[in-house]
Amino acid sequence: MAHGKNIMVILSSPSGVGKTTLTKKIQQKYQSFKISVSHTTRKPRSNEVNGVDYHFVSHREFEELIQENKFYEYAKIFENYYGTLKKDVDNTILQNDIIFDIDWQGTKQLSKFKNLNLIKIYLITNNKEELKQRLVKRNQNTAEEVEKRFNSFDEDIKHWNDYDYVIINKNLDNCFKQIEHIINVNKNRTFNFFQKTP
Repeated sequence: MAHGKNIMVILSSPSGVGKTTLTKKIQQKYQSFKISVSHTTRKPRSNEVNGVDYHFVSHREFEELIQENKFYEYAKIFENYYGTLKKDVDNTILQNDIIFDIDWQGTKQLSKFKNLNLIKIYLITNNKEELKQRLVKRNQNTAEEVEKRFNSFDEDIKHWNDYDYVIINKNLDNCFKQIEHIINVNKNRTFNFFQKTP
C-alpha cells in the first residue's frame, strides 16, 4: 500500500549519541510527527510509561509476534528484542508523518519495503571517548551495560553507509536544525511530487 505524501524518518546512532532526545524534540515541535512506539522485552526504566515510550512485552509474546510475521522490523540488542509492528505503522502513516528511533538492523529490514517513504539519518559523536562520557553521564545504565554499549560502537558505525544522511552531533541545537532542514526538504519534495501526479 502506498502511503501518500506522509514521510517516515529513521534516526539511528550508537547508544548515547542523543537520538531519543532529538526524536522527542521533533515530535514536540512538529504536530504532524508521531514517534513509532516499538515493542520491547526489556524492563521499563523508572521514568518510562508503557504504550508511550515502548510497548513492554514478555519474550514469549514477542516471539509469537515474530512467528505471526507481525513486524516490519525487529532485532535482538543486548539480550532484549525490539520491534516495529506493521499494524501500528500502517495506521499512523495515513494521518501523520512517523519518526523511528531504531538501530541499523531495523533500518536494513525497513529498507526492504519499497512502499515506505523512508528518510534515513545516522547520528554520530566526534569520537568514542565522548560517547563513553555521555553514557556514564546519563546515568541510566549499570557499568556493565555502559561497557557493552560502548563496545558495540565499532560494529554500529560500519553501517553508516546504509543511510541517506550522516550528522555529527557536536551540539544538540545545531544537530536538530540540520535534521529539521532535511525533513523540510524531503517534505516539500514529496508534496510537489504528489501535486504534479494526476
